[in-house]
Parts: sequence; C-alpha cells; structure tokens
Amino acid sequence: MAFLTLPVNILLMPSELTGTIKALLDEYKKAINELIAVIKPLGTQELLSIRDEKTTDGNCRSVQTILTHVAYAGYGYTNFIDNHLGSKKERRPKKFFENTHEYIEDLNGMFDYCANFFMEHLNIPLEEYDPSKKILTNWGQVYDIDQLMEHAIVHVLKHRRQIQRFLSPQT
Repeated sequence: MAFLTLPVNILLMPSELTGTIKALLDEYKKAINELIAVIKPLGTQELLSIRDEKTTDGNCRSVQTILTHVAYAGYGYTNFIDNHLGSKKERRPKKFFENTHEYIEDLNGMFDYCANFFMEHLNIPLEEYDPSKKILTNWGQVYDIDQLMEHAIVHVLKHRRQIQRFLSPQT
C-alpha cells in the first residue's frame, strides 16, 4: 500500500493542541494539501472550463465552481460550530477566482480560520449524544462538532477526487 507523505512541518499543528482536535486538524490540513497539489499546476483555462454541462448542481460545473464551493463550505463549517456556541457570524460571500494561486490562498485561509477557532476553544467538547444539543446545518443534517469536522475533511476529499476525475483523460 502506498502512502502519501508530506513534509512534517506542513501537517503539525501548534503544540497546544492535543488529542482529537489535533488529529482532526492534521487530517483536514492533509486533505487540503492533497487538493492543493491537484490544482496547483492548473492554468486559467483548466480552472474555468465547464467540465460537467449536464449537472444541475451549479457548484460542480467546473474546477472553479468546485473550489469556490469547497472554500465557502469550509468557512461555513467553522461558523456553524462558532454560532452553536452563541456567536452570530454571517456566512462570507462566495468568492470566485480566475487562478489557482488565489484559490490556494483561500483554502489555506479556510484552514487557518478553523485552526484559530480551535486554538481559542481548546477545551470544547467534541462529542454530543443528545440530539437536541447537536448542530443543525442549513441542509438539514445534525452533527456534533467531531462529526461536522469529519464531514469537513471528507468534503474536501470528495471534491479533490471529483476534480481529479475532471482532469483525467476520458476512457
């Protein structure tokens, strides 16, 4: 079995983080870095080209719309958690870019936003068994913080795979 290896300094979170939070953030960063590795060499044409003309999901028509969706959702996951704790944060608007450099900055910013949230909430309880105390998302799913972070990680992975499939020669 082959393993993706990344430089250690890319994965390590601040030493104040431990346990599950550190593990979740390490895996989130790993997933984001894998996505960045896929998109980094792309030019503007590859980014903007419509790849799926038949989809009814506007978030999945091109690499650009997918990356916009991934970043928008990633910031939103952190806001769901923060708002669950009592904040009243608004979702940021969707940001469309015409080059991968700006998407890479945005994806790294999305991760930093999440990591900073957890640095400010080191003792936040991650698991919740009472459904009435879980986070209700705007798509109707209910999560505790651990589950929402797992969803955030897999969300990046699913869309990385989707982009790879868009870029692969059709057989």
